[in-house]
Amino acid sequence: MAESEVQERRIVVAVDEGEESMYALSWCLKNVVSQVSKDTIILLYAKPISSVYPSVDGTGYMFSSDIIASMENYRRNLADCVMEKANNLCKDLPNIKVETRAQNGDPRDVICDVVEKINADLLVMGTHGYGLIKRAFLGSVSNHCAQNVKCPVLIVKKPKSVGNSSVCK
Repeated sequence: MAESEVQERRIVVAVDEGEESMYALSWCLKNVVSQVSKDTIILLYAKPISSVYPSVDGTGYMFSSDIIASMENYRRNLADCVMEKANNLCKDLPNIKVETRAQNGDPRDVICDVVEKINADLLVMGTHGYGLIKRAFLGSVSNHCAQNVKCPVLIVKKPKSVGNSSVCK
């Protein structure tokens, strides 16, 4: 009998500063990724575009260049912190390759675009578990992605019994 082929999947895991995405990543690593697989985990962080508006009189931005630079620095540091935390969860997996990607844009668009471009085999996401009203105003990234990507989507809901804290402070 021939030895079965080892799986080589490309699994995108969307991560952000919320604990829900780190829970989804750890759940994926325990329940989806096999010790004998040659999976590639792509940790994807979508950096929302900052909202800086020009002033009404056209003389420049509402914020000074120092404030804008500080906001950009914060966004960069937040992305680095999220990726470091996610990488630490993956570090002890022997056969798994881990790639990181941080891209600017609306998370719905960034996630769907990356999944399509790399021809992912699976998308794993956490969910914030917003109720109907909040979801109507904010939109649901996981819902949008589940409806628009061509690969299977695994949405992992964090149990309420697991503590709530942000990943990066």
